[in-house]
Amino acid sequence: MTSPALSSTPGTRLTRLRERGRTDRESLHALLADGLVAHVGLVRDGRPVVLPSAYAVDPAGPDEAGTLYLHGSVAAGWLGRMDGTEVCVTVTELDGLVLARSAFHHSMNYRSAVVLGRARLVTDEAERHRALDGIVDQVVPGRAATLRPTTRKELAATVVLAVPLAEASVKVRQGDVGDDAEDVAAGAWAGTLPLRRACDGVVSNPDSHDRVPEDVVRRAATWSAPAARA
Repeated sequence: MTSPALSSTPGTRLTRLRERGRTDRESLHALLADGLVAHVGLVRDGRPVVLPSAYAVDPAGPDEAGTLYLHGSVAAGWLGRMDGTEVCVTVTELDGLVLARSAFHHSMNYRSAVVLGRARLVTDEAERHRALDGIVDQVVPGRAATLRPTTRKELAATVVLAVPLAEASVKVRQGDVGDDAEDVAAGAWAGTLPLRRACDGVVSNPDSHDRVPEDVVRRAATWSAPAARA
């Protein structure tokens, strides 16, 4: 069954380069599945703040159109006061540098998502466990199942927030340089520098005596550096 299209609201409607927008919800899910860090925008004590955060996504979560989970420390007391507060969550993946013949046409190839919504403080213990396991698995898929259970003390020290995925936008830039014809005719060089994550191998902790787990090996393999090019 096809998922409903992404919402079009004053907060998510693209006003520039609309052709880069994606209206299918599958594009949102795919980008969020690839990402590792979300940036959370909010107003704290009357001032705008943007904070980086690990996250997890449950497309079938209890909130409208699915749920994006964020977490933080109870020691940051303001987090616990975010229940019912409007937030903006962004995730961006950088895929390349676009190097044009003029400064004006320099750009980047990217995939970005903006999610707007009212944060919900997660208090149900089972949902909190699922969310925290999901955040671990966002970093290394399958790892949560290999770890000891989270203790009550650890759970009590952690705030979990949920944001509905109902109001969201996705924007993507792909491809080559878009130079003006006269700049192309002038004969200068233009091109792109494709970018990807690369892993320099697994470094075991000095006090770790077991072999590297398969989930870590698989994750490292997905980011293995490409072969050198001539």
